Amino acid sequence: MGSGKSVVGALVARRTGVPLFDLDQMIQDAAGTSIAELFETKGEPAFRELEAAIAALGGGSLIDDASWKLVAARAVTIYLEVPFDTIWERIRKLSGRPLASGRSRDEVEALFERRRPRYEQAQHRVDGDRPPPQVADEVIKLWSA
Repeated sequence: MGSGKSVVGALVARRTGVPLFDLDQMIQDAAGTSIAELFETKGEPAFRELEAAIAALGGGSLIDDASWKLVAARAVTIYLEVPFDTIWERIRKLSGRPLASGRSRDEVEALFERRRPRYEQAQHRVDGDRPPPQVADEVIKLWSA
C-alpha cells in the first residue's frame, strides 16, 4: 500500500506492451463495488476471499504462505522498497484505502512492519522512493533479464 505498484505497473505495461492486471480493479469489477465499500459492508475476510478467488496476489494475500510459495515459484518477485514516511505521505489523505482510512500513523506503520519481512523475501528489491519512470525502468530490466 502506497509503494507505487499501480503507477509503476501501468508504466511497465505501457512500455513493454504487456497487459496489466490490477488486482484491486479486478476485485472491484467482480464485487460490483469499490474496495472501500466491500470492506465496510462485508469486512476484510470477504475481500481476502474474493482476492484469492481471482488471483492469489495482493499486499495482504502474500502474507499467506501458500500464496507466497505459488507466486515465488511462478513469477519474478520484486519488492518496491519505500520508507514508511514516504508511504504515509502518499496514503494518509487518500480515501478508499480501508486498511489506512481512519487509522493512526502508528497503526498503519504496525501493519507495514508485520508485512515487511515477507516482502523482503522477494527475489529483487527496487528503490521505490524515486520518480515512477525510474522505478519502472529498473523493474523492466529485472523482469526482462
